Amino acid sequence: MTDWTEKYRPSTLSEVRGNDTARDSLKEWADTWEDHREAVILHGTPGVGKTSAAHALAGDMGWPTIELNASDTRTKDVIEQVAGEAAKSGTLTAGGAGRRLVIMDEADNIHGNSDRGGARAISSLVKEAGQPMILIANDYYEMSNSLRNSCQDIEFSPVQKRSIVPVLRDICRKEGIEYTDAAIEDIAEQNSGDLRGAIKDLQTTAEGRDRIEADDYVSGVRDTSAGIFEYLDVVLKKGTAEEALKGNYDVDETPDDLINWIEDNMPKDYEGSELARAYRSLSDADRWLGRVRATQNYSFWRYAGDAMTAGVAAARDGEKGGWTRYGPPSYWSKLGRSKGTRNTRDYIAQKIAAIDGVSMRTARREIMPFLATMTHHCKNRELTVAMAATYELEADHVSFITGSGESTNKVHSIVEDAERLREEAAVERSGGAFEGAVASGAGDGGDDSEAADDGATETPDSDDDGEDGQQSGLSDFM
Repeated sequence: MTDWTEKYRPSTLSEVRGNDTARDSLKEWADTWEDHREAVILHGTPGVGKTSAAHALAGDMGWPTIELNASDTRTKDVIEQVAGEAAKSGTLTAGGAGRRLVIMDEADNIHGNSDRGGARAISSLVKEAGQPMILIANDYYEMSNSLRNSCQDIEFSPVQKRSIVPVLRDICRKEGIEYTDAAIEDIAEQNSGDLRGAIKDLQTTAEGRDRIEADDYVSGVRDTSAGIFEYLDVVLKKGTAEEALKGNYDVDETPDDLINWIEDNMPKDYEGSELARAYRSLSDADRWLGRVRATQNYSFWRYAGDAMTAGVAAARDGEKGGWTRYGPPSYWSKLGRSKGTRNTRDYIAQKIAAIDGVSMRTARREIMPFLATMTHHCKNRELTVAMAATYELEADHVSFITGSGESTNKVHSIVEDAERLREEAAVERSGGAFEGAVASGAGDGGDDSEAADDGATETPDSDDDGEDGQQSGLSDFM
């Protein structure tokens, strides 16, 4: 049987449902490509129409497509051979104005030994491309900073139920299948956010029938984040080490996210020596994740997974009963999933990275959580002021890190005190410099020479202060 998601894939952008703003932005990107000549990243959760929109755009523009996806061996050589020559060539005659559209699916999933050099090749490619390029990703922030900064980005939102229902009804009419409103509503409700999943469920339910009702609905098996709560029960309450390890394969979470889920919920069930043993396993997992980040060798993920799942389950003293209210990692509640919140996070990380001389990834994953703990709700006011002064943070930034309300007098007074602290530090440093200049310019020639010698003697201390101001972070204001 023909896959309905392919059979009813939109052939033009006007048929793309549920993401009108993203659709219009994509058309504008294509229409003005000659002016900016930038690649674009389409990102959003699976099933929202990113790939369909890319192909529909190609049809609208009359651009033949060249595709590269996760099924290919995406090494540097393959990327340059398959997509590179086409993207760099400006003399192709096929399509409108000699253009071809290069579509790279799963652009956020380039890692592991088989992709060695692939990420760098893509970053280089988007900067040199002489043809329009669309990169498609589920998680925008899994892509490198250099790649994100080289492209425009368009976010596709989950497709709401009200947009899914008309699509399902239209498919039923075209397939000659009668339906009840309850059946269509149920399928749309269960797949809210995922249009592709809804179409798959409709096809599964309608197979062998000429009429579908609510009782006929068969939900397709797809992982969702809700499954993480059941899995936490396995790891933290009742599963053996082997069951925890095997269950990990069915959870739709990366090891970087899963370790946060387990770490934040573990103290709700574990205590005493078993909690200490579990933390040791998480510590081992974190070291493996650090090795992944340092080497980009994602084969180490399996060792991290062993430690954070089987290791934590093995640390438990037998099975545990009762019900526990598990929740998402507390740090996530600060970071959020919205673009605005991520922009705030990245702005703060950029400030920290520049002052402390570290990467943005290190700033986000290591320094910001540390600062959040030390300044939680501004309880250590002196330290919070020092942090705001060091990194030149505004009220919304202090609120983001500390968890305090942005509009509170407490946060605003901290920002004001931090501004005064910066001014005092600037005056202190500049005052010392001016005093040296005055001293060197006072008196006669002999005194000038002597004063210059004195100034030279004092220079190392002054330089050391300057270096501390740039690199020592919070200690400079404490």
